[in-house]
Amino acid sequence: MALATGLLIFLTVAADGAAYDRDEALSSSQAAIGREFGEYVFRDIDGQPFDLSSLRGKPLVVSMIYTSCHHICPLITRNLADTVDIGLDALGEDAFNVVTIGFDWQVDTPDRMRQYARQQGVNADNWIFLAGDGPSIDAVSDALGFSFYASAKGFDHLAQTTIIDADGIIYRQVYGVDIETQALVEPLKELVFDTRGEAGLIDHWVDTFRLFCTVYDPNSDRYRFDYSILMTLFVGILSLGAVAIFIVREWKHAR
Repeated sequence: MALATGLLIFLTVAADGAAYDRDEALSSSQAAIGREFGEYVFRDIDGQPFDLSSLRGKPLVVSMIYTSCHHICPLITRNLADTVDIGLDALGEDAFNVVTIGFDWQVDTPDRMRQYARQQGVNADNWIFLAGDGPSIDAVSDALGFSFYASAKGFDHLAQTTIIDADGIIYRQVYGVDIETQALVEPLKELVFDTRGEAGLIDHWVDTFRLFCTVYDPNSDRYRFDYSILMTLFVGILSLGAVAIFIVREWKHAR
């Protein structure tokens, strides 16, 4: 196992004899950015059909794991949960959704996904755990650029978390077991506060201020609203106004 440049790659040999290629996996992952994330139907922890397209309208965070992993996948999920909490605190309790999909479809049943969620201490309303079948897992992993191979120790795969925008377009890939706060929250902040002008001039300007004034504090590993930026903008506008008034008065005086 090796950890390099934020990527977790299991460097064993796959069950079919092919070595897991880190560069190829990363290339496939990056190639997915900008791709449309289609309509895929899975089963939730109650065994009921769940259409991922029903989550359109908000940014979506997708993590793929397998429940028989006893160390790395649980660690990814717990670390993701900590970062998600920071993101929800900064952006709003209903600002985005999170989905965890079990890619070992023969093992990762709805009941196993329920047990996995409970074991990792995840019970947030905006976090959904899903199980699928072979075709649905293949389709989603291809769309996400997520590569995994069966190996003697389980599976070889990237530690990959995918961010999808409200329209279903893959926006960013985040790598690593210990997910850095800014790596996940900054893209989500861009998506959450990216209110188009047609949504209303006031809403657009409010979210623009929130985008620039919600800043990361490395000392607390949290986001806060920096009022000093707002005050700087306000003083700048007043200064420009004063200069404009002076120029107009001098122009009138010259006439």
